[in-house]
Amino acid sequence: MHDETSAAHRTRPRPTARALRCPPPGPVARGRLPLGEPPGSPDRIEVTGRWIERGGAPWFPVSGEVHYSRIPRERWAETLGHARAGGLDTVATYVFWRSHEPEPGRFDWDGGLDLRAFVELAAAHGLDAVVRMGPWAHGEARHGGFPDWLVERDVKTRTDDPAYLELVRAFYAETIDRLGGLTHAEGGPVVAVQVDNELYDQPGHLATLRAIAEDLGLRVPIWTATGWGGAQVPGTLLPVYGAYTDGFWEEADTEWPAFAPVHFRYSEVRDDLSVGADLREGIDGIEADTAAEPEKDALPFATCELGGGMHVAYHRRPLVAPEDVAAMALAKIGSGSVWQGYYMYAGGTQRTGAAGGEQESHATGYPNDVPRLTYDFGAPIGEHGQIRPHHHLLRRQHLWLAEDGRRLAAMPAFIGGGDDPDELRWAVRSDGRSGYLFATTYQPPKRPLGAQRGVQFTIGLEGGDVTVPTAPIDLPAGVSLAWPLRYPLAPGLELRSATAQVLTRVADEEGDIVVLAATDGVPVEIVLGDGTVVDLPAEPGPECLVRLPGARLLVLDEASANRLYKLDVAGRERLVLADVPVYAEGGELVAHPDTERWTVALLPAPERLAGDPGELRGPWRTWAFTSPNAGPLTLAEDLRPEHGDPPPPRRGGPMDRLSAPEDYAGAAEVRLDVPTGAFEGADRVLLRVDWTGDTGRAHIGDLCISDHFWHGRVWDVDLTPHRDAAADHGVRLELLPWRAETGIWVDPAVRGAADGVTVASVSLVRVGRVRLHAEEAS
Repeated sequence: MHDETSAAHRTRPRPTARALRCPPPGPVARGRLPLGEPPGSPDRIEVTGRWIERGGAPWFPVSGEVHYSRIPRERWAETLGHARAGGLDTVATYVFWRSHEPEPGRFDWDGGLDLRAFVELAAAHGLDAVVRMGPWAHGEARHGGFPDWLVERDVKTRTDDPAYLELVRAFYAETIDRLGGLTHAEGGPVVAVQVDNELYDQPGHLATLRAIAEDLGLRVPIWTATGWGGAQVPGTLLPVYGAYTDGFWEEADTEWPAFAPVHFRYSEVRDDLSVGADLREGIDGIEADTAAEPEKDALPFATCELGGGMHVAYHRRPLVAPEDVAAMALAKIGSGSVWQGYYMYAGGTQRTGAAGGEQESHATGYPNDVPRLTYDFGAPIGEHGQIRPHHHLLRRQHLWLAEDGRRLAAMPAFIGGGDDPDELRWAVRSDGRSGYLFATTYQPPKRPLGAQRGVQFTIGLEGGDVTVPTAPIDLPAGVSLAWPLRYPLAPGLELRSATAQVLTRVADEEGDIVVLAATDGVPVEIVLGDGTVVDLPAEPGPECLVRLPGARLLVLDEASANRLYKLDVAGRERLVLADVPVYAEGGELVAHPDTERWTVALLPAPERLAGDPGELRGPWRTWAFTSPNAGPLTLAEDLRPEHGDPPPPRRGGPMDRLSAPEDYAGAAEVRLDVPTGAFEGADRVLLRVDWTGDTGRAHIGDLCISDHFWHGRVWDVDLTPHRDAAADHGVRLELLPWRAETGIWVDPAVRGAADGVTVASVSLVRVGRVRLHAEEAS
């Protein structure tokens, strides 16, 4: 056992050479699963033993969960636009049975429940679709998405009970009818379907669900089932995996889940036995060994639930940082993932129905009480469209996968480092001649890793060893790296190695520009195939352009890399550096500024943007914009509102965990006036509350529009749908006081909060919407 807690305070020289030999992989197995499409199919999708192919070449999908039923329909386009700009090529979504069949035989697919319209809109944004069609979904939904009337019937759910299958068949038939003409074989975007969710001990039933769907006419190339928790997945389905850096489903005395550390190192372990373990134990009475590490599966390493953040429960409230998400995602790529799938990628709001709250709760037999309304999940795109830092951090990885995922998917992983926190964690993915070197010194702040001194690697490849860097360097703590080995720049021109990450490439009138990203604290060394070490003409940044015979290298600093997009603007792909979130739609840029002054730069540059010629700065043309109605507006600061006694703690559910309070008699009240004109010229107005306490509710009049379990992140409330009522009546916050002795788990970073209620600030965040039309020279 090693003490990781103090690792960040030490650095360790490693005199032993770090070396790996990476032989070429053998032939790939084909036809192991009854998946994929017949030979000769247009854009044929095939599942091999190591990767997924599309159109005859390896395909590295990047998918993200977006729940259409939890997002207002008028915001679908914006959310999907940002998801595509973030580098997703596929969107996944649950079909919650209870939302669509609230009464037996009465189905609802209208408005915000229009699955077909959502999938069609995804396709319009260049996104394929994975439909997670249940019947049971979980998703922190009441009864796992089962309608109450189903739960109350005398049927054995999630089994081959004929009475249950008859009801499932009717629900599936309705769902499949909505997907008519939208499957991949029909030229549509639906490339995969998942049946049920987290069903670990009924492989025969999972196979039955696929058979029912196919009998009803559904044909898709990929059928999946969740594989975590030691699940028994039948041979007709592809098991897909998840990984979370923390979990609200753990106990309040768990400082960090036992299985979490594996997600920050390179490993052949795919399963995470802790995900869903509380449901298996609390509902089914089965206690999982969450310390076990299962055998590596001999199928493609595909994921569907890499934690894009984390939900909170009343008893346990994780605070997952953007850097946690990005480091975990890159570690999975270094471990051999060939499909990056995130849960959630965009947060949303729980629906309410005839039974009231639609969330899982102690009252509905679940181990956890979660918020009644908010399902923000700390996702890259927040509940109300907020663009978070990990949207940018992940986009860097996704740009690279879009550019070189075909090669990477066919490269197996070779693990170089172990689980010793004192040892450098590293790995290589290689086809035997080229590849990528991965290394990390990152773990969450609650158990950080230290810096590493004297780092150098020698990778044995066909055609000779590659040593990188040419002289040992020190790696600072808290970094994750992916360095190219023998990367093809242009015909006859090879990048033997670089201590910078490949991002993407773009073409202009002079030819290709390959974009690399430096890492703060790591010197950039670029070595060509003939051994020439290239001198940079400037410090890494937007103007650091290296000219080589046949190609150019643009070496960005880390801050600029986090602002980089690659979007289709005015009929061609362009690099975009933006201070504010942007996406492309119809050849135009759509910007959502949350600050008054902002800039956009393009490469290759159009002649004009929004009618303005812009300013030439190095290889970029830059435009400056002003949005006078965007930006923050402070309403209150440094409040210590009076409150009464909090309600006595209660426990409930099958695991006897702390229950969310229902009595707000002792809550502090904060009344806020919304200034006249606050909504003028703004696309969206959020009320942002920076506070400490226990739980909070936001009201306009008698309507509760938002709730929040305090956990260290600001609380955002979307006032836009209520603009008239908010302007007329203001907003009333009810805030229950924090009491540390209750025993709620919060992250160590915020654990020192004083008892009571404090409100550091309340502000209005005004977000604009600007369409920018680009014009080329006549």
